[in-house]
Amino acid sequence: MAEDAPAKDEGGGVPAWVMTFADLMTLLMCFFVLLLSFSEMDVAKFKQLSGSMKEAFGVQSEVEVKTIPKGTSVVAQQFSPGKPEPTALNEIRQFTIDTNRNTLDALERELKEIEETREHARRLRLALEEEIKNGSVSIETEGMKVIVHIMENASFDSGFADVRPEFKPVLVKIADLIDNNSGEVTISGHTDNIPINNENFRSNWDLSSSRAVSVTHEILKRSKIDPERVVATGHADTRPRASNDAAEDRAKNRRVDVAIVRGGEIDKLRSMSILQAAQEARQRALVEPVALEAAISDGLGTADAPAADSDAEEQ
Repeated sequence: MAEDAPAKDEGGGVPAWVMTFADLMTLLMCFFVLLLSFSEMDVAKFKQLSGSMKEAFGVQSEVEVKTIPKGTSVVAQQFSPGKPEPTALNEIRQFTIDTNRNTLDALERELKEIEETREHARRLRLALEEEIKNGSVSIETEGMKVIVHIMENASFDSGFADVRPEFKPVLVKIADLIDNNSGEVTISGHTDNIPINNENFRSNWDLSSSRAVSVTHEILKRSKIDPERVVATGHADTRPRASNDAAEDRAKNRRVDVAIVRGGEIDKLRSMSILQAAQEARQRALVEPVALEAAISDGLGTADAPAADSDAEEQ
């Protein structure tokens, strides 16, 4: 009988080196766990490091220390909801709205001043009722101005600039009413077109100026009006109230006017009617956005234009 052949090794189990590798990994894990157990966490330094990372890579919001920083999306930056940037059209529209609102506010102030001016004129008419009846004075309103016309036949002798003694109490009444109201006071002398040339006055300019100064002295002497509010001028025959053809009309031109302007400032829109202001506001709202700024500049320039002299218009 033949000798049996040795049995063939079938190779069961894992290689021997795997056991060695597993032991090595276990030792390394124990080593790092031991290192971690001996380490200390510096929270302040970790936060500083986290802030540096946020500046470097971008973070949407402030996150807790334990949260991993996240990058910022470019799409989210460009299209995220929020307050839109102001456009040129929106800025122009806002400027137009503000301008129109300021215009309406100024018009409301002007209307209020005009109503107060009428009330002031009514008080003057009541105080000077007798003088108005006998024709020595007359009162009229012009915008925000109250004008008291002092006629020559009651206040001055012909060719003289001294106020008659019997007329001085009338000036006291006028001074009291001026003292109770703020605003600029303009006292202007006027003559007819008949020249004067005597030992006292060289011309109608001299006579009209002297009469205005005489009335100014009497008013300031009998009241507490600040002299800085008062202006005295002479216009000779350059601003007549009537033609100089008839004697009766020339008598109307020989006068001294006391004009009281309500308030301490000259209204920017004094020369602009309410209708004109409304039309300008509507034009600003309807004009094309490209040309809107130029239109507003032109409108403001018109509003600041000096008003024509109202006395000259009466001619």
